[in-house]
Amino acid sequence: MAGGVMAKSGGGGGRRGRRHGGRARPMAEINITPFVDVMLVLLIIFMVAAPLMVVGVPVELPKTAAAALPSEQEEPLTVTVTADGRILIQTAETAPDELLNKLRAIASERSSDRVYLRADGAVPYEQVVQVMGALNNGGFTNIGLVTDTGGPTFGSGDN
Repeated sequence: MAGGVMAKSGGGGGRRGRRHGGRARPMAEINITPFVDVMLVLLIIFMVAAPLMVVGVPVELPKTAAAALPSEQEEPLTVTVTADGRILIQTAETAPDELLNKLRAIASERSSDRVYLRADGAVPYEQVVQVMGALNNGGFTNIGLVTDTGGPTFGSGDN
């Protein structure tokens, strides 16, 4: 062994493990994976539930230039006349001969006399007026006709 340098067989001379008196150091990183999971679940729940919150029966409302009515504290009563002539109070179908009795019973329980009448554009005017007469006789004198916006504005040159 001439001028021999012997290598130490312990490996690299560095520390093998960190020991700090047996204590583990706190992790300084935030794990956002559970937060993202919860937010995605909430997003899906709201995306599914939002279309279900719309109350009503699908009808093709006529278009007018009238502005929307202001909102109220109490949920307004909605009466719908579909294209095939069915009459619905909120979402419950009602026979025409039972309409007046049901309206009187509902009017006695409500503090507001406001009612929204939704009628398909294909419904004859005579039937709409008959339902309005039943609403008036049932105790609802504040009747609002529901329409879609974007219709003709007579007198402004737009059609």
